[in-house]
Amino acid sequence: MKIIPKLKPSQFDDYMFDSWKPNVSNAYYEYFHIERIEKYKSFLKLPVLPHRRSVYFFVCITKGYAIRSKGLSQYEVTPGSIFCLTADQITSLEVISEDVEGYYCHFHSEIFNHGILNINIEQAFPFFQITAEPLLHLKQTDRIHLLFEILINEYTLNDINRSEIIALYLITLLKEVDFMQTLNSKSQTNAALRLTQKYKNLLSAFIYDKRTVTEFAEALNVTPNHLHKSVKVSTGKSAHELLEEMRILEAKVLLKQTDLNIADIAYKLGGFDPSDFSRFFKSLTNLTPKQYRNLQK
Repeated sequence: MKIIPKLKPSQFDDYMFDSWKPNVSNAYYEYFHIERIEKYKSFLKLPVLPHRRSVYFFVCITKGYAIRSKGLSQYEVTPGSIFCLTADQITSLEVISEDVEGYYCHFHSEIFNHGILNINIEQAFPFFQITAEPLLHLKQTDRIHLLFEILINEYTLNDINRSEIIALYLITLLKEVDFMQTLNSKSQTNAALRLTQKYKNLLSAFIYDKRTVTEFAEALNVTPNHLHKSVKVSTGKSAHELLEEMRILEAKVLLKQTDLNIADIAYKLGGFDPSDFSRFFKSLTNLTPKQYRNLQK
């Protein structure tokens, strides 16, 4: 992951919006930002291309819906649920409904570098781990919505002397989410779906370290044949096809977020010959790597 630059908030705004941009005059913007979704939804350019961010973020929908991705998986975020994503993870925004309302928040771990906090995000909140399921269903939302409003009011004050207070309210909000979350019953009861999701999560985390389905199966403590059958039942695709899709997703991020030449990208993503990689990329995207790099410029 360290070889891939991550977009700072002011940089990924270019992925999200056309001519309009959020007000970044707030002293916290690169480290903390919170806003009601309905205030910027009409300015979004959809779909938002896959990208990797330098900050954690979460989205809470109170009305309508949004379809977001984590790696190869798409999730429909609806009222009563929160979508949480760690830094370093590839994400995109596919669709939002016309009537969508809710909250968006991003933050950098450095905002917790206070003597009374010193929080390790992944340890304190497992739903921010890179292999965790990002969509949380909540038992109740009133207290969480109240904390969102408190954070918005604090953020609007734009007083750097209150940064510790903002961090404390944010921790309180995340603790409430952790306490109120319920597991997705579908993923609990279907073993094939559960294994497939674990496989997708490992693809996201270790695409540069492992090159074959067999290596991923070993990491999951299952046979390649069992992994293939589970993936096939769950998605209609083979385990190898998902591996190829993850390589394409990584390639898209490298093409957009780095100046690496195509030969270097081909090597990093499996030791491809550049011409073979270009054919492989086009076979799954209908675009050459160069054409994709030039999209939305």
